[in-house]
Amino acid sequence: MVEPTRFPVLFRRCTACGHDRFRASGKFRVNAHHKLLEAWLLVLCTSCGDTVKLSVLERVNVRSIRPDVLERLHTNDLGLVAELLQDPLVLHRNRVALGWDGAWRLDTGGSDHLDQEVLDVSVHFAARVPVRPVRLIAEGCALSRAEVERLLTEGKLVSATRLSTKLSGDFTFTLKR
Repeated sequence: MVEPTRFPVLFRRCTACGHDRFRASGKFRVNAHHKLLEAWLLVLCTSCGDTVKLSVLERVNVRSIRPDVLERLHTNDLGLVAELLQDPLVLHRNRVALGWDGAWRLDTGGSDHLDQEVLDVSVHFAARVPVRPVRLIAEGCALSRAEVERLLTEGKLVSATRLSTKLSGDFTFTLKR
């Protein structure tokens, strides 16, 4: 299973120092205008610490927001932060790209399976973390990426899914040694 270990890095230019990397603070700011609400996710520049607000809600009627979501905004729920950072609409609206390097780990359930002749593996993503399958297979099977590429070209690594591009959805593969 592929699991996130921390929030991804956010790529956006800092107006204070010009740096291009931010990290999520895990906090929200909610502002009310009579019956309309606005909500932002606060992110911090990794260089100067300047705070930027990423728009989550823009002048939305209070009654149209589910009470549980409003409560999660007010309590700075980290699960909601993770959900919003994976929402393509929020990322597009705020012109933000994500960097997942070092923000995930692969749980293989132990190393006792590595000595088998044929491995049938099903990879499940706990969150939409885009990674290259070749990198996952290399890490999960204790191989180098070059070795995985060689097995792929020799036909000893097969999958119904294309393994040369980034994936964020479940897939299966068979490895023959």
